[in-house]
Amino acid sequence: MKVRELSLFTDKLELEKAFYSETLGFNIIKQSTDSFTLKIGWSKLTFLKSDIGYKYHYCFLIPSNKLDEAISWIENKTTVLDIESGRKTQHFETWNAESFYFYDASRNVAEFIVRHDLKNQTDTPFSIEDVICVNEIGLPTTSIIKTNAIIKKEIGSDFWKGDKANFGTNGTQEGLFLLPNYETRTKWFPTNLRVEPSPFEAVIDSDNVLYDFQFSNEEIIIKKK
Repeated sequence: MKVRELSLFTDKLELEKAFYSETLGFNIIKQSTDSFTLKIGWSKLTFLKSDIGYKYHYCFLIPSNKLDEAISWIENKTTVLDIESGRKTQHFETWNAESFYFYDASRNVAEFIVRHDLKNQTDTPFSIEDVICVNEIGLPTTSIIKTNAIIKKEIGSDFWKGDKANFGTNGTQEGLFLLPNYETRTKWFPTNLRVEPSPFEAVIDSDNVLYDFQFSNEEIIIKKK
């Protein structure tokens, strides 16, 4: 599974635009008074103007040998969040992955992750061009099993990892829906940001078939493009 497009809502559109285009250096490929779109590897990330300050957790994939370089790179631009006692990275043993976190301009929790199973190393110094894609988007729910079943039925992607009671994932290591039960998993790691079912829109590539994916009012609407 791949996230080809992701659209999030923000009440800080201009600050978000400055953060991503000026602070981090992503290319804006489309913009208007109400939105802007960034090119991020094989993904497009769009922020849409809203009167409501929705909050999200999302993640970018980077080459599996570039975690330390990416931390140094981003620390020159913004603050990497402390996880515990000054530790900046988190190792996920069962995922064979490592990551670090930072806030965007809307105080969403953003993440850079390396997935060692993907074998996507590069030999050049890390730069913004090395960000491979939007890799994860949080989709909070009260029923992980039900939500996973809807996604599997509509686009054919499978449950990946999780206990299915408090947390789950659907998709592949190239693209994942994070499915926290927001009644029991109330904060986005490693912050105090509440896990809430904030609306988003996406275009999902599942086995080379594209789907329009909408999440709003805790309902999922999926249509083949």
